[in-house]
Amino acid sequence: MDFNLTEEHLMIQQAARDFAQNELLPGVIERDEKQIFPTEQVKKMGQLGFMGMMVDPKYGGSGLDAISYVIAMEEISKVDASASVVMSVNNSLVCWGLQEFGTEEQKQKYLPGLASGEIHGAFCLSEPEAGSDATSQKTTAIDMGDHYLVNGTKNWITNGNTASVYLVIAQTHPELKHKGINALIMTKDMPGFSIGPKEQKMGIRGSDTHSLMFSDVKVPKENRIGEDGFGFKFAMKTLAGGRIGIASQALGIASGAYELALKYSKERKAFGTEICNHQAIAFKLADMAVNIEAARHLCMKAAWDKDQHKNYDVSGAMAKLFASQVAMDTAVEAVQIHGGNGYVKEYHVERFMRDAKITQIYEGTSEIQKIVISRSVIAG
Repeated sequence: MDFNLTEEHLMIQQAARDFAQNELLPGVIERDEKQIFPTEQVKKMGQLGFMGMMVDPKYGGSGLDAISYVIAMEEISKVDASASVVMSVNNSLVCWGLQEFGTEEQKQKYLPGLASGEIHGAFCLSEPEAGSDATSQKTTAIDMGDHYLVNGTKNWITNGNTASVYLVIAQTHPELKHKGINALIMTKDMPGFSIGPKEQKMGIRGSDTHSLMFSDVKVPKENRIGEDGFGFKFAMKTLAGGRIGIASQALGIASGAYELALKYSKERKAFGTEICNHQAIAFKLADMAVNIEAARHLCMKAAWDKDQHKNYDVSGAMAKLFASQVAMDTAVEAVQIHGGNGYVKEYHVERFMRDAKITQIYEGTSEIQKIVISRSVIAG
């Protein structure tokens, strides 16, 4: 085992850190408060290669490994989780799904723009009655010969209004249940495609979350990903990698909150000394450091499994389950260490606490991760 980062990994880490501090930190509180999508920052992420990190260079991507992706996600999430979720969805769900399962024509048509950050994508699985139970798709894609006719609603779609490419999961053969589901590439300019109001969210308020409605949308057959009925398997395989991205986001939120708490504890004085010298605070910092390091190792292990072409369903689920809990716990304690200052926006940690919660919910709730892990444990 080698726990050292390569020179290339260290360069990526520094580039992501510099970008986060110089480009994301200014204005992050205002973007959160006013729910402003980080349009210019996302474009710059694309220019730096962060929007198509694992995309083959022949399609305009960076051609990097999953470990590089984890490293960059952590650094960007330390400052702005709203920006990092745009990056995560584009990399893990949209670009990876298209590159792994799309036709050559689909890759040539969509990947260069997505990888460069010129455009970005959305992954459309959740519905009003299909969240954790992704098999219960009510959105239909009726086979009309040379096209599908799509009707239905998708909920909680990240990049819902700002995306240009949408990967939509829909039911074509209800009698086959999950084996009758398809994955279709859609664009918002298709007649009958409409976008609902922006969601008023507790956290990641700078990201763009909407419901999508489809009314007799004609989607050409060539926009289907994989064989007829491949859609559910496509969604599950894609989400397995997406969990590594969200685990890395959670890791970054925890790391960012911890760094701010540590810095504050060395500046704030109480009872005649810096508060880091009081055991009550020192022990909180110790717990944070241990849990963050453990979460980082789980994220790296899942990324390594992916890079080695091993099955990463369980390692990704473990990373997401643990890192999301660490993000929540660390952010809460960071607020506590800041005391009254932790409850106001200018110290950032209250935002980390609000942002952390969603990492336990999206791309598979913590409960779903436990189902994945427990099934593996029981099966041996």
